[in-house]
Amino acid sequence: MIRKLLLAIAALVACMGMAFAQVDVNKADQAALDSIKGIGPAKSKAIMAERAKGEFKDWADFEQRVKGIGEKNAARLSEAGLTVNGKSLDNAAPHKESMKKK
Repeated sequence: MIRKLLLAIAALVACMGMAFAQVDVNKADQAALDSIKGIGPAKSKAIMAERAKGEFKDWADFEQRVKGIGEKNAARLSEAGLTVNGKSLDNAAPHKESMKKK
């Protein structure tokens, strides 16, 4: 009984680890981008097309170049595990717009 319980806990922890895997927008293939909650096939195609023109420099560049990605959507994608150059949105420099509001 205890053995089954430990096995179930281990499986749950493994699944949780996969759910929070970091996916870098500049390195991921389309399938990896699709695995991020909030990115579907159309959005991942748009990301791949823009990335073909050149890597994304930072979150602001990503938001500007990919249609439909604004501050709120970028925050959700970052929380789901998307990174730009290995950085989550929290680690990125503040947006110019948010600096003006202060």
